[in-house]
Amino acid sequence: MLYLLDANTLIDADRDYYPLDRVPEFWDWMLWQAAHEHVRIPSEIYAEMVDYQGTLVTWLKNHKETLLLDELVDLSLVHMILEEGYGNDLTEDEVAKIGRDPFLVAYALKNSSQRSVVTTEKSRPSAQRCNRKVPDICSFFNLECYHTFELIKRLDFRTNWRQR
Repeated sequence: MLYLLDANTLIDADRDYYPLDRVPEFWDWMLWQAAHEHVRIPSEIYAEMVDYQGTLVTWLKNHKETLLLDELVDLSLVHMILEEGYGNDLTEDEVAKIGRDPFLVAYALKNSSQRSVVTTEKSRPSAQRCNRKVPDICSFFNLECYHTFELIKRLDFRTNWRQR
């Protein structure tokens, strides 16, 4: 299974749970997972993340080749996700609010039996149009979607992971 990371997975991990300077084991493990093609970041999501500054951005730039998903998005899937998942008459403002989430979902949808999405967004089934959350869009398209903590359990992160 290839887990495609939403921007918030690494941003929240660095800010709230596994700061780069305090839990380097997590970040080394993440690189190992990427090198073994278990996790990747789509280019559109990567571009969103490196628009900022800080240690996470530096880490991302230093490991771009390892972390980046090396393929182009299928734009027909992006359009389908926008129209069927969010709404067929979205305004430009709504599309801007949605951001790059449809790209993330499109990469997973391209090979749904072998790919899933990882995000820290929480499901809000009542949300409509541009306010829909990634887990709900994934559910709509029958895609697996996990929270970062579920990914950690599935891939068995431990601070002593190198010793196993």
